[in-house]
Amino acid sequence: MCMPSPTVDQFIDAVKKTVLANKKWVPPHGRGSLYIRPLLMGTGRNLEVKPSSEYTFLVYASPVGNGLKGVLNLMVEDNVHRATPGGTGGIKAVTNYSPIYKPLTEAKAKGFSDLLYLDALTGSNIEECSGCNIFILKGNVISTPTTHGTILPGITRKSIMEIASDLGYQVEERAIPIKEVFDAEEVFCTGTAMVVKSVASITYQGKRIGYKLGAETLAQKLHATLTGIQTGLIEDKLGWTMLID
Repeated sequence: MCMPSPTVDQFIDAVKKTVLANKKWVPPHGRGSLYIRPLLMGTGRNLEVKPSSEYTFLVYASPVGNGLKGVLNLMVEDNVHRATPGGTGGIKAVTNYSPIYKPLTEAKAKGFSDLLYLDALTGSNIEECSGCNIFILKGNVISTPTTHGTILPGITRKSIMEIASDLGYQVEERAIPIKEVFDAEEVFCTGTAMVVKSVASITYQGKRIGYKLGAETLAQKLHATLTGIQTGLIEDKLGWTMLID
């Protein structure tokens, strides 16, 4: 994107200052969280097709509830692709979301929660949903699509992979043919807002398959572990959390 990056120290300092300035808006424990969002945008005085002459980095925050409620019922989209090789699919840029608004709106009108997109080259491998990564479980193996430029390398995705490995699961990053989804024992998605959420069903070309749900699922265990670390209920042995005072 030809955008200069803030340093790690600048980033952390901005997050700290934003949190302290909005301390009173942090929801009570168990009622939600303070959602923090960094943003880097071009603000230069030029109207040409070229990188901006100036950029602004900012961090804003908002109190939010406990994420998306209910389970996910996905429909596989095989006509529209969220991202293509050589594009910006692996970058958290607004350009990656506008192409999916229309098919997503149509899918929701049919009662689906979200769309699951296929790769643009072969149309046979799953990639991710509109705004979250996807995992499938079979036996002791957890698989998720490789982030090769068309899939966002989400931080929740990365965290869940580390936690799952610590729990003794074999975690694989690879190309996952759509046909493998129908043999999975459990499917779940990860994202900043939803954290970890079970997929109840996936529908592809008129065929619907359901998956394991409930308190005994791996998704629930991973959700409890990650949120436990985030809220201080579980000891952080990975150095992920930071005390702000």
